[in-house]
Amino acid sequence: MVIAVNTSFILKDDCEENFIYETFIRITKSHLQDKFIFISVKPYDSIIFPPNAIQVVIDYKGRSLIKLFLWYNIKIPAILKKYKADIFISKSFCSLVTKIPQLLITPYPGFIHYSSNIKRNLSFYKKIIPRFLKKAKTIITFSMFEKSEILKQYKIHPGKIEVVYPGVNKYFKPVFIEERENIKAKYTNGNEYFIYTGEIGSNKNLLNLLKAFSAFKKRQKSNMQLLIAGKPGLMHEEFLEDLRGFRFKGDVKLLEHLPKQELAEVTASAYAMVYPSLFESFATQPLQAMKSGVPVITSTSGAMYEICGDAALYANYQNFKDLAVKMMLIFKDENLRKSLIEKGKLHAEKYNWDITANFFWNIIEKTIVQ
Repeated sequence: MVIAVNTSFILKDDCEENFIYETFIRITKSHLQDKFIFISVKPYDSIIFPPNAIQVVIDYKGRSLIKLFLWYNIKIPAILKKYKADIFISKSFCSLVTKIPQLLITPYPGFIHYSSNIKRNLSFYKKIIPRFLKKAKTIITFSMFEKSEILKQYKIHPGKIEVVYPGVNKYFKPVFIEERENIKAKYTNGNEYFIYTGEIGSNKNLLNLLKAFSAFKKRQKSNMQLLIAGKPGLMHEEFLEDLRGFRFKGDVKLLEHLPKQELAEVTASAYAMVYPSLFESFATQPLQAMKSGVPVITSTSGAMYEICGDAALYANYQNFKDLAVKMMLIFKDENLRKSLIEKGKLHAEKYNWDITANFFWNIIEKTIVQ
């Protein structure tokens, strides 16, 4: 078989967290008899693929949605025809022109729930997403919640959508006591800390996290710190403005663009993770914390319960006081904290990239032969 894959979403600094990278680095190695065409807009010299994979670079000179649309509907079909591909696999976008079977990964960008954040492109998404969903032969979502959201909005047969859970990065694991103390000494003057990791912006409910941390500090009067680690995202400046006016800003550390290994160590050294999501169709960060032996407090929204099960403590994401209560509870109840750590470790083992890759391959075969 000839499998063509859009690898434009493999980012040089993030490939270890990337679904396309993690699955296809395994699939290509275990299916040497098949040929893989990895299409991208730039070369990835730092990624070594097996000999049965060919990298094809076709840039579209600019980053506008119109140019991107033309890339998928003019250049991609030409490549698929040239290499006689049996299937085209892509994330978020697909080609509306090619006649070969297509497998579309996570086509649902949450624009319905966060339309205020993408006003400029909202009309484009509203028009194009239904066409992608209709054109794709198989659709992959990362949670049952995401699948149900798509089915609510669009007339699609449920059997067309497959749920594939991503794995957890291998760098996330418990650290020794000495390493933990070194991390605390480096970032919090030796104090314990709560941590949030992920996209940094007001759209991630971080203002309520600050309010909850403030309530915690006023009630407990401890030296507990709060680390917010990740990369700037939507509404980043709005969050920075909130932080500048925050009473306990001296106890909050903003860590942006940490190397992945250091991010893993900072996560594993935390007292607890607080992930107050407004809306997520999937979130890796709580699972990273669980795998690292760190208890998790998260929200009741979106797919969070589906992802974390009974291995996390849940709070109402709209109510910062409820979030603060959960932070105080995990701070005061050591037995609860230890229980969540043990449950979390077991739960995180279910999210394994080898299992994900094998399941994904079965879906690829099924999509080709149907």
